[in-house]
Amino acid sequence: MGRSVQEPGYLRMMEPTPEQKNILGLHLPTDPRWVDLAGIALEDILTDHAWCEQKAATSCISLIHRYADKEKLVSELAPIVTEEWGHFRLVLAELTRRGLKLGRQRKDIYVNKLIEFEKKGAPEEDRFLDRLLIFALIEARSCERFKRLSEHLDDEYLRNFYRRFMESEAGHYHLFIGLAETYIAKDKVRARWKEWLHYEAGVMETQELRGDRIH
Repeated sequence: MGRSVQEPGYLRMMEPTPEQKNILGLHLPTDPRWVDLAGIALEDILTDHAWCEQKAATSCISLIHRYADKEKLVSELAPIVTEEWGHFRLVLAELTRRGLKLGRQRKDIYVNKLIEFEKKGAPEEDRFLDRLLIFALIEARSCERFKRLSEHLDDEYLRNFYRRFMESEAGHYHLFIGLAETYIAKDKVRARWKEWLHYEAGVMETQELRGDRIH
């Protein structure tokens, strides 16, 4: 279990400056060195990316199963399942094109740290909100990382490859925020989102810098 978010110094509790802010409201930009590390570990980064897309598809299916009574959620997420699975196939095809192998799925430390911040034992509305915001945050961070790859990889083909993924993930981020605001008061969604952004910055700040992971 990680340190409590109330511990002094764990998070930067002041508002970030414009220079510190990143796209999508993220409070801590990815360390520029990450792209260099990813560029020399393409088999690992593509493998991790493939499994991230697979997990995104199956996680959306799980949300549909759990909240089948929420008609808008079901109708909005059903095509995302298809899209994410299509992304998995695209990354798998890119591995094959390069003569690389799909490695084993790895433990996702980043996502597990996010789950620690969920409100356990809270009213159903709060738990539902946290699930949607976790999805939004994962999509936002993925989009930010894909943007870095699209701008700074030496491989021109992969730069274009990741630009397409970046544009897709940005749309998904907005979708999950929009779904939350469909079912829950906007002020409540925005207040909790702000808490999540602060917490996620702390997770990123304490994670080991390594180029074989998307997150």
